[in-house]
Parts: sequence; structure tokens; C-alpha cells
Amino acid sequence: MSQISSLFPPLCTTHSNPVNPELSASCIWNCPEHNALEAAQAFLSAHNVSFILAQFVDIHGSIKSKSVPVHCLASLVSDGAGFAGAAVQGFTMSPQDPEYMLVADLTTLTLLPWLPGYALIRGTGMVGDSAYALDSRNLLIEQCERLQQKNWRLMTGLEPEFYLLKQDSEGNVSTYDDTDNQEKPTYNYQGITRNAHIIEPLYSALTKVGLDVYQIDHEDANGQYELNFKYDEALKTSDHIQFFKMSAKEIANKHGALCSFLPKLSATTTGNGMHVHCSLVDSEGSNLFNDDNDPHQMGLSALAYQFIAGIMAHAKGLTALLCPSVNSYKRLISGTPDRPSWAPVYIAYGDNNRSAMLRIPYGRIEIRIGDSSMNTYLATAAIIAAGLDGIERKLTPPDPININFFSLTNEQINTLQVDRLPENLSEAINELEKDPFFAEALGEEFIDNFIRIKREEWQRYHLQVSDWEIKEYLSFY
Repeated sequence: MSQISSLFPPLCTTHSNPVNPELSASCIWNCPEHNALEAAQAFLSAHNVSFILAQFVDIHGSIKSKSVPVHCLASLVSDGAGFAGAAVQGFTMSPQDPEYMLVADLTTLTLLPWLPGYALIRGTGMVGDSAYALDSRNLLIEQCERLQQKNWRLMTGLEPEFYLLKQDSEGNVSTYDDTDNQEKPTYNYQGITRNAHIIEPLYSALTKVGLDVYQIDHEDANGQYELNFKYDEALKTSDHIQFFKMSAKEIANKHGALCSFLPKLSATTTGNGMHVHCSLVDSEGSNLFNDDNDPHQMGLSALAYQFIAGIMAHAKGLTALLCPSVNSYKRLISGTPDRPSWAPVYIAYGDNNRSAMLRIPYGRIEIRIGDSSMNTYLATAAIIAAGLDGIERKLTPPDPININFFSLTNEQINTLQVDRLPENLSEAINELEKDPFFAEALGEEFIDNFIRIKREEWQRYHLQVSDWEIKEYLSFY
């Protein structure tokens, strides 16, 4: 992760320029002229860091941390920070089990610009002598290693959407900016300028640690925004997303706002998506998904079509991992021609077709069904696994469909023989269980545990009686 580019003091002839924009944590810690631990300690001392947040995520992607005094960095790297795994949701550990140890990776060391005196670090979750199988970041590392065996890397660009809200003393939620009330507020400049006191420090925090932010816009719902930063290797991008989520929440909180990644705020509100752009590259960085001789004129190679076929073959089970909450499926609706949902529900792909599950911006693949509640480590691991399955079995996808699905009737869609994604979390979990592939690829213990937790979540939801039911049925029968 490129975190500290212009902030590191010159320590060697290779990195003698302290304002060199090429300078990153990764190149410093791996430089043969540096002792990695000493370089990290010097960096932390130069920036008056007192505490390091040793950080990992639970099965939902929720960030967990322990504050470690900076003088303990050496033991954090050698032994790790210990956590009672039985207290972490999704870690199937008991009180008598060994601790979950987060063994720090110095290449992930990152300052927290909005919290002076603090840095964070990530690493490998260990139980005993083994990488813990229920740590989703470990799952992604494992899938990336499968790619490395072929001299490939998956480059991903994730597009997180979020709401800026406020909540009163009674728990009522509304848009943070009262003037953000246009019927069609997409790209509304006032949404940016009147909330610059939140957006600018967020931008500053991200850029200070090396994220290349290239656009911020007001999205389709009141109080909704999207921030885009440059793609990177899959693991680094997921790390970036965790840093972005933490930064956005904390900076918003400082200004009395609530930053929410809830997939769907209301029936009439556009949902928070997290589109995943993918391309495989070789050891030289060449895009293996790109082929200008593509007969469909989408710039895709045979390898890319096999990857697409793998995603489509496992689309229903994959949905449970990319759309992991009850609320996710309030976003996955069909929409109408005049008001599309921007969250396609049809298992298809097409050239720049935003109404299909997979959109093809020339020479790469965009997976459009995921939302901002997903655990990006888990979701990306599942995407790699499904795509590799298509490549290894040399699967062939159906032809692309370049029509607006929102303009078609169900009968017309059936004629095209296009299947639909699950309509709720219960259906998605059933599809995940029916597809043995993900248990084989990501581990039976992990998938079984995920299914159990999500079935409990569905059951808790199903036991609730909503206001809609009272209004609809109170005096109807």
C-alpha cells in the first residue's frame, strides 16, 4: 500500500529525495539498503507517532483494532498482537483456544492524518503456527497466491458510495445537508461545495497516505456521494477501502455527520453500490484481459471471456458474498426505464451495459452487483476464485447483450434466456449452499460459518413486524 510517499526522511542513496512521489512504504521496507524495522521505527519517530492500531476485520468486514504503544513495534512484527478470537464474530473459537495473533506486515504501516500521533498496521492473522482460515484477508492472500503461481495479478478498482446523514436524539435519520433536497441531485455542485468541510479533509487524508483520488461526485440520492481512487493490486485495494471507510466515518463524525455505507436507506433512495473493476495483468503489468481483435469489439481476450464465464456460472452463490445483508436486496431491484436502479439483477454482460450484472468498459470487467456493506477481502477472494474456475475449465460465456434490461418485460427477458440473481438474503444463502464450489475454493469451515451467521441474520429480520405490514393488513381482513 502506498501510504507515506512524501513523508519519509531520506535514509539511503536510493531514496534520498524526501518529496519523491514514487516513494512508498513498500519500496522502503523492501529496499536492500534498509533494515525494515529500523526504517519503520525512524518513520514513526519522525512523525511523533505514539500508538499503532493493529487492525483486522471480522467476517462482515467490520474493522477491529488494538492500540499498541509504538515501542512495541518489534514484537508486533515478530509475535503479533493477541486477540481473544471467541469475542470476534465469525471466528469459531472458544475461550480455551489459543489467541488469534495479528502478525504485522510493515508494508501496510500507514499514518492516520486525521488522528495525529497514531498509525495503523495490518498483517496475517495466525492461530498457532497457521494462518487462520476464517480470517477473510488471509483468504484473499491465498487467492492472490494462486494467481502468482501463474505469474498473474488481479488489479481492482472499487467505487464506494456512501451517505452523509444526521441522526436526532430520537434516532430519526435525515440528510446531513438540509439544502440537499433536489428531486434529481446527481452531480449537483451544491452537494460538493456545501459539504466541502467534510469532503476536503477526507480527500487530504487519503492523498497524504498515497491514494490517488481522481474524482468525487454527488450521486443519485440526496446526501449520497462516491469517491474514486486509482486501481491497484487486489489486496492493496481492499486495504485502501478499509482505510477509506475508517477515514470517512471519523472525519464525518468530527463535523456532526454520520457517514453510512448502508446499501439502501429508503424505498425511494438510490442504494450504495460498490462496483468492482477487474483486470488480470502479467509480471510485466500487461493487461491480459485486453485484446483489440475481440470480435465483439469490447477489447476482451479469450482469457477475459473465460473469467466472465466463471463469474456467471457462480453468480447466484457469489451474490451472497457481494450482497451480504438483508438490506442489500432492497437495493437489488429491477428499476424502470425512466428510473433505473443502477443495481442490475440480471446474469448477463454487455458493452458498457449498466443494466447487466457485468459491464465491459473496453478491455476490463466491471462487476456491478456488490454494495458498500460487503467485506471487500471476502468478495474479491470469491471473484478471483470464480474467475479462475472459468479459466481453468475453459468455460465460454453466452454472447453479450447490449440492450437495456430495464426496458424489457419479464416475457422478453425469458425469451433471451437470461437468469436473475437471488431476490433476498435467504435465497442467496441457499444458492451459496447449493454451489459446492465456494466451500472448496474458500474453505468449507469458512463458508459453513458464513451461511450459519447469515441465516441467523435472516431469522432475526424475519421475526420483525414492519410498519408496512401494519398499514397494509391491520384492517384489511
